[in-house]
Amino acid sequence: MVDNRYATALVIGSVLSLLATVYLSIAVGTQHWYQYRSPPGNHEASNASELREDFINGEFDEKTYSDTLFRLNGTLGLWWRCVQVPGKSYWFKEPDPKMVTQCVSFTLPQQFVPKYKEPGNHNTGEDLLRTYLWRCQFLLPLVSLALVFLSGLIGVCACLCRSITPTLGVGVLHLLAGLCSLGTVCCFLAGMDLLHRVSVLPKGVDGSLGWSLYLALISSPLQMMAAALFLWAARSHRQNYTRMTAYRVA
Repeated sequence: MVDNRYATALVIGSVLSLLATVYLSIAVGTQHWYQYRSPPGNHEASNASELREDFINGEFDEKTYSDTLFRLNGTLGLWWRCVQVPGKSYWFKEPDPKMVTQCVSFTLPQQFVPKYKEPGNHNTGEDLLRTYLWRCQFLLPLVSLALVFLSGLIGVCACLCRSITPTLGVGVLHLLAGLCSLGTVCCFLAGMDLLHRVSVLPKGVDGSLGWSLYLALISSPLQMMAAALFLWAARSHRQNYTRMTAYRVA
């Protein structure tokens, strides 16, 4: 039998774990990690249509898509990059066209493409720090979700076996998942900072953090709080069981 206090801790930990998983999954699948705001009228520039075409159908190049993100109110995620462009008009040019969002996903091979010290210039040599930060920022959340899934399987097995002992492992896995989620945010922020150091933002363009990044950031403490509850329940139950066993022997 499990004491009510431990059962309550397990339920609360499970709810926190579920919330963290939902938040992190949404963050990974959306593109609002970082967003740029360009001055009004940039979409009407002479090369705006050319930038959009290269962005959507051109070859994958960091400088090309970065410049387009800067100039066309772009948003960047772990797996998506998007720009805002005027909607299709028929035979007349609207003075204030409705803006639509067009997105392109990063393919798996593109995630492993090396970054260069000068974006787009292969002759400047590979920037190892930016390269591995980029790779870590999309691998770590997948590791985090995998650890939570594994801990869920262990939790189900513990329920079937009517044992709270495996909860210790569940807590450790959640702690590691929380560290991976936090590492994802740190790698992304560090990578963006390094990108802005080697790329010159056009005049009037501002960048800001998006809500997807904040969801990922919130998921980390939720996972760690769930880990603390699981570890406390497992450790306290074990100590209580040891005392009860010693009492019966005596």
